[in-house]
Amino acid sequence: MIVRPVQVTDLPALLALVRQAGRGLSALPAEEERLNHRLRWAKRTFAEQVERADADYLFVLEDDDQQVVGVSAVAGAVGLREPWYNYRVGLTVSSSQDLGIQRHMTTLFLSNEMTGQSGLCTLFLRPDQRLGGQGRLLSLSRLLFVAEFPHLFGDKLIAELRGSADEQGCSPFWDSVGRHFFKMDFSHADHLSGLGNKSFIAELMPRQPIYTCLLTEQAQAVIGKPHANSEAALKILSAEGFAHKGYVDIFDAGPVIEAPTSDIRTVRDSQLLDLVIGAPDDQAPVWLIHNRRLENCRVTAAQARQSGHSLVVDRATAKRLQLQPGDSVRAVPLLNQQQQAVAA
Repeated sequence: MIVRPVQVTDLPALLALVRQAGRGLSALPAEEERLNHRLRWAKRTFAEQVERADADYLFVLEDDDQQVVGVSAVAGAVGLREPWYNYRVGLTVSSSQDLGIQRHMTTLFLSNEMTGQSGLCTLFLRPDQRLGGQGRLLSLSRLLFVAEFPHLFGDKLIAELRGSADEQGCSPFWDSVGRHFFKMDFSHADHLSGLGNKSFIAELMPRQPIYTCLLTEQAQAVIGKPHANSEAALKILSAEGFAHKGYVDIFDAGPVIEAPTSDIRTVRDSQLLDLVIGAPDDQAPVWLIHNRRLENCRVTAAQARQSGHSLVVDRATAKRLQLQPGDSVRAVPLLNQQQQAVAA
């Protein structure tokens, strides 16, 4: 398996993936013309022909038969071209000494505080590929790319995780909040936002804090809770140092997690090593390995053995990375030390 930049020729495969993902991948439209535009824009991004505010690093996961089985992305900066809104969960305290009453009320404040940060987005892996570490490769390869090219990204990475919704795509939070102001169902609003049309949020969303006690119990219960399909992504990123610090999505109240870029485990612990072709032993750990190229980026996960300033891999791994012995790679163990101990 390799992760590489998307190509325009991947359009048919991505259309199939988007249709398989259904409501879970609103950022990739199941419309050929719009999707083709995003692929062409991503190609310009990897060629460094766009500003950070417009950068869209879109990757695909490809198996050894050159079949595209997953997709992921990093936005160079959010909110610099279109407004970027979240709710910040806060607390309001009111009291009356005469009545002996003090109330702590949870509130939601409309916020633009994530503007300018880089965002992990557009993650989907074909269901039949979700075993064997492919999901971790697809997710963490983006972080190794950021480690190699830090000047292209902000000092913080964020990820909006999908919030709770039923099988029909109905969100209890949206039904209790958004529907009253937008007069449209959740899937329609989410679709418009995924296409980059966010101006309606500023035009229609209330600027005053929302007291959560006025929402339905079902809506209150899902604030900051990820969709079941997002729990694996949350676990992977939490192990990297991402944390939920009180921001949620304005549509479904899914958690917005964040981490300082330099503190992310894959970024912080990655090393520059010289590639050596050999035979790693069967007990060698799996490493995440980047070929240090931008436009021709390749990232893979493979058993490897560190020897001083060198990384010993087999010939098939070097071929996947399109590298020769002596070439420089950026690499980091796929699992952190605690995860490696559990796996052993």
